[in-house]
Amino acid sequence: MAAVLACGPGALLSHMSAAQCWGLLSGAGRSEVIRPGKFRQRRGIIARFGSVPADERGVVDGMPLTSVPRTILDLAAIGTKRQVKRALHEAEVQQLTDYLSVPDLLQRYPRRPGAKMLRDLLDQGAEAGTTVNDFEDVFADLVEQRGLPEPRFNADLAVAGRFFRPDCLWPDEKLIVELDSRAVHATRRAFESDRERDRLLAADGWRVIRVTWTQLRAEPEVVVADVERALRVTKPASRVI
Repeated sequence: MAAVLACGPGALLSHMSAAQCWGLLSGAGRSEVIRPGKFRQRRGIIARFGSVPADERGVVDGMPLTSVPRTILDLAAIGTKRQVKRALHEAEVQQLTDYLSVPDLLQRYPRRPGAKMLRDLLDQGAEAGTTVNDFEDVFADLVEQRGLPEPRFNADLAVAGRFFRPDCLWPDEKLIVELDSRAVHATRRAFESDRERDRLLAADGWRVIRVTWTQLRAEPEVVVADVERALRVTKPASRVI
């Protein structure tokens, strides 16, 4: 905060420092700040000059800094591939979503330093940089195009004294669709939590379908057709032989 204040009006914590503040990277170094207009460099501060639009800014504990997607974009210009990959992973695990995703900023700044490396990393892992809203919006559009009943998104659900917030919920059909991110749900804690949750829901008569971003992107028609079949099923039709 001292570094931001020292750099005057409009200054934001940025680059490595912003990544550390967001919890995307660890380690300490000189404070990095970005601000509009020129500024005399001060000892212990790396000051960069540039404007940051309002939708690329954020606040953490009162600290003004670049948003998570903008921080990752800036990091790609100065950091290593390993650092940028780590930052993308942490943003996904911590569910640090934003109005703009990293791909949105790559469209806004297609020639920024580090943009090619960032695009390559996103191509290697499709979930990285996808916001929760992106995932829900794509799924909601498919449901609407198929003419299926509109689900309730992120509705509170009480089961066996526990409260859950499923991604998509059809209460009359007792069907839930969870839109799973690999990075978030691949952790050991999430693995255990997901299975406990599914067990409690199944015991209460709920059916749960889990869909990944990769599946939704690769086979959208297959995914939504499976959901449609599940919505038509009110009682189990198959027999165990």
